[in-house]
Amino acid sequence: MMGNWSAMVKGWVSLFLKPNCPLCDRPGKPLLCPNCDRLLQRQKFSLRQPLLKETPPVLIWGRYGGVMKRAIAVMKYQNCPELARPLGYNLAETWLQSPLAKAQGLTVVPIPMYLGKQQKRGFNQAELLAKSFCELTGYPLEPRGLERVVDTEALNKLSPAERRQTLANSMTVGAGFRRSKPKQGVILLDDIYTTGATCREAIKTLSQEGIAVYGIAAIATTQPLD
Repeated sequence: MMGNWSAMVKGWVSLFLKPNCPLCDRPGKPLLCPNCDRLLQRQKFSLRQPLLKETPPVLIWGRYGGVMKRAIAVMKYQNCPELARPLGYNLAETWLQSPLAKAQGLTVVPIPMYLGKQQKRGFNQAELLAKSFCELTGYPLEPRGLERVVDTEALNKLSPAERRQTLANSMTVGAGFRRSKPKQGVILLDDIYTTGATCREAIKTLSQEGIAVYGIAAIATTQPLD
């Protein structure tokens, strides 16, 4: 509860005080300063190649490095959830300019956090990104489409095989879809796409209930786009 209250208070204060850029502490317009915004845009992939060659298709906004890496870290670990808004909008703009935007009736489902971790942080960054993504794309959001039922260890130092083993049976279909399944497919949304193990576990969980994943969207990836 304390984490949620802290995040809410910070959000209210930011509306009135217009704080400096969270990445460099210079004046922001309205959030990032012009220099950090320019450096962030340099991480963006070309619109001709925004997709990883995987099934289902994976759309990525940019490279996980430089200012992008710092922005995600500041958002997640320095209590700056407001950064999810411009990042989510950037991802939405790329989606709308891609062939994937032709699909209708999709529902956006953020990759879930384990409840204890989310309460400690005060928010799920994937859910905040998804909210901004849906504001621009017009897709409905189901934040409780999936639930994390196992508190898995950090994945960043694990091999692909270890990630798969760690994530096995770590999710379940959430209350949102237990109450009413989506009529069409879903878009999984996350902040960083690395090996894809987390999304594959989410796909497996949803498919067991007859729910198809149309595509995956993430703000950044460690993988190169050929």
